[in-house]
Amino acid sequence: MTLALRVPEELLARVPAEQRGPGRDRSSVRMLVSRGTAVAHHRFAELPDVLRAGDLLVVNTSPTLAAAVDGTLGHARVVVHFSTRGDGGRWAVELREPDGRGTTGPRAGGPAGSVVALADGVRLVYEEPVAAGSERLWWVRASGDVPGLLRERGRPIRYSYTERDQPLSVYQTVFALPYANGAGSAEMPSAARPFTDRVVARLVSRGVQFAPITLHTGVASAESHEPPYGERFEVPEASARLINAARAGGGRVVAVGTTAVRAVESAAGDDGVVRAARGWTELVVTPERGVRVVDGLFTGLHEPEASHLLMLEAIAGRAAVSRTYEEALRGLYLWHEFGDVHLILPEEKPHPVRCDSNFA
Repeated sequence: MTLALRVPEELLARVPAEQRGPGRDRSSVRMLVSRGTAVAHHRFAELPDVLRAGDLLVVNTSPTLAAAVDGTLGHARVVVHFSTRGDGGRWAVELREPDGRGTTGPRAGGPAGSVVALADGVRLVYEEPVAAGSERLWWVRASGDVPGLLRERGRPIRYSYTERDQPLSVYQTVFALPYANGAGSAEMPSAARPFTDRVVARLVSRGVQFAPITLHTGVASAESHEPPYGERFEVPEASARLINAARAGGGRVVAVGTTAVRAVESAAGDDGVVRAARGWTELVVTPERGVRVVDGLFTGLHEPEASHLLMLEAIAGRAAVSRTYEEALRGLYLWHEFGDVHLILPEEKPHPVRCDSNFA
């Protein structure tokens, strides 16, 4: 799905909300709430008043890695974006061209056999593209301690619309958990960024539940908007039970981020029942495939060409997504991972009027 919209430069969020003025924190962003084609404007801090007891939020616990590392390919300076940890010492990586402004531009990877030298003696040997027909992501054989290299030498992946480098803590969500093997996401599961301890506590006090899942997201296709590649995920047994119970009790299952949708829908059977699952998922949620479990979605605002808009269309419908994005532009909402947010909820159905014969 593509939208005939142009996002003005001034609507690209260049710094986090808490750096845009005194007295602000992560929850200071705005929140566009859509129910079908009906749109309402809120502050994110009002989320506990928008949701209701019995609703369940599915949250991604994957931490953000400092996944960008400087290196050399022959005599050329390059930046390596570590995307996905494979098996047997392999990593999916994206090679990028430094632009002299602290960010990078696209650069094709490969060919097979090419060697990228990194700090601390780590070397990457190119083996094969991750997907046939694409030169962006390659599987490389890594020698040396890559998780240690990322901890000591890495920095968060930064895109050209941001103003400056930020510490890794800026890219961690309140739900992030450390993984002993150094696993994590190349890019922040950014839909959860506005959540704070205070907002979470208010939601719990209102009867909203949380179901943690994990999906370690890879490097997005910032320029060409390719569909997502295979990613590691896990839906624990306890979370599967919570999701199924919420649905059975009439609660709404709202995924916090497209990563949470991908994980939950990967664990759902044709019958709509979620079962504990882990491994790799290749699932791409489209309007044709639809969703079996998720009723709503909490997400950021992304480029109109982004492939994951197909997921939004699968949940809300094309007319609703088009209407929402037009309203976001009209309302001067901020885009991207440091920007404002969009909450998709099911369209409200009118309650039937019961006629009691004793008073007819």
